[in-house]
Amino acid sequence: MSILTNSTPRQRYLASRLKWYFLTLLSALTITFFLPRLGTVDPVDVILSKVDSAGLSPVEIDNMEQEYRRAFLLDLPLWQQYLKYLGRTVTGDLGISAVHYPMGCWKMIRNKLPWTLLLIVPAVVLAWMLGNILGVLAAYKRGLFDRVLYPVAQLFAAVPFFCFGLALVFVFYSKLGWVDSLGAYAQSIEPSLSLAFIRDVAAHYWLPFSSVFFILLGGQAVGMRSLSIYEINTNYVRFAKGLGMKERTIIYYIFRNAMLPQLTGLAIVLGTMVGGTFITEVVFSYPGLGTLMFHAIAANDYPLIQAIALVTTAIVLSLNFSVEIAVGFLDPRIKAGQVIHR
Repeated sequence: MSILTNSTPRQRYLASRLKWYFLTLLSALTITFFLPRLGTVDPVDVILSKVDSAGLSPVEIDNMEQEYRRAFLLDLPLWQQYLKYLGRTVTGDLGISAVHYPMGCWKMIRNKLPWTLLLIVPAVVLAWMLGNILGVLAAYKRGLFDRVLYPVAQLFAAVPFFCFGLALVFVFYSKLGWVDSLGAYAQSIEPSLSLAFIRDVAAHYWLPFSSVFFILLGGQAVGMRSLSIYEINTNYVRFAKGLGMKERTIIYYIFRNAMLPQLTGLAIVLGTMVGGTFITEVVFSYPGLGTLMFHAIAANDYPLIQAIALVTTAIVLSLNFSVEIAVGFLDPRIKAGQVIHR
């Protein structure tokens, strides 16, 4: 208590947010544990259906089943399974895949995670920066620039990820043939750090990247335009114009004041962005977590589904908390201690 009392308003703000993120993560852990168990799918049955039991005695089959049940903690009461699950998760053990037994879920996720981050992070960062700049320019300049940008941005913001992705596949892959194959790279190329492999990845990357980038760009531009129009009609902008301040300086202040609500809005829609990226991966056969989740659902591999959902939640919460940190440093009200903590 004394530590929080002697801390700065910004530190108290971040500590308060961190507490809620921890509770959210714990809730996500609980949901990802119990939700798959509400169904009728048994991972042991999935494994046994793929095992060649010819020549095995009933005793050997029974021993095999018991061994699998111990591996998935199904020989324990549900509450003990939950506690074991929490303990394993804290140590980084996300369980074993039912379909790919005995391969661990984390090993499979670790191989796919870099591809998903390569798609999400650049698209979100570039779309947020460029969308905000275009939005404030459209609000301030108006004229032809706004009449062209605003309808196009609204169109992109309203189109679902999978629809836009399918349209890009149809035009650039099926009709124009600008992309040789879907996926992250050609199947004939061995993954490596060679220049040929990097070029091939870049050639396959621009299409799924565009599918995510332009939709996010449209949403950010529309939101920033609305916030900037509000700022333009405030007294400080009129006063700045009356003083004869440079147009570039006025735009800077409008951008800075409208950016904070946009930054907070980014934290709210990050989950939707990640979900849209997962759908995009499936459309383009991109080897990320979205495609891995799709195959896990099709195969009823609920330990893997559970692990991917948990990792995805952790990623979204980490990105959200990064945004909270940025807000903590940029919002002067937090520095002054005027933000009410929950």
